[in-house]
Amino acid sequence: MGSVGGDRSYPKGLAKREEILATALEVIAEHGFGGATLRELAEASNLSITGLVHHFGTKEHLLVEVLRRRDEIDADAYDTDRLPDTAATMIERLAGLVDLNAAVPGLVTLYTNLAADAAAPAHPAHAYFRERYDQGRSLGRDSLSHLKERGELPDGVDPDDLAHLLIAAVDGLQLLWQYDKSIDMTRGLKALGTLLELANKAAPSADT
Repeated sequence: MGSVGGDRSYPKGLAKREEILATALEVIAEHGFGGATLRELAEASNLSITGLVHHFGTKEHLLVEVLRRRDEIDADAYDTDRLPDTAATMIERLAGLVDLNAAVPGLVTLYTNLAADAAAPAHPAHAYFRERYDQGRSLGRDSLSHLKERGELPDGVDPDDLAHLLIAAVDGLQLLWQYDKSIDMTRGLKALGTLLELANKAAPSADT
């Protein structure tokens, strides 16, 4: 078996990896996580299973790279380079991401299923999710600290704690959505934004 991504330094290898990732995104988005067998992904990419494994090593490594590619799309949609100026803006951006992901339910299923399995340190996707959560918490903490400086959050709120809760809210809503597609994830996140606004308005009276 070839090493994971062992041909990534060669132009042809890079081009083929990109082609496989694009195809895998389409297959999983259309047919869901359950339909993403190595055989189906290989056939969709015009490769043998051996050829597919040569580029990514294992199915798990391929799925991680699919999620990484989706993260790049989400980062562009969220505009991670610009800190939100209001709590409402931050919630709107998160709601936009949820809407984007709801349009590709197969990828949401892949994410939630793989995230649960990857909790085990030995799982091939463990490092990816550990890194992803750390980056998400860091981005959330920076955004929330900025909002707190602008008076958008109560003084007693810890940006790091709230960043954890926002990640839990997004991931939790996506998990619930797997059981009940009638759940409006966007509305749920906006309800969280309303709670933040109410907490900020109530903060002065709480100190008196």
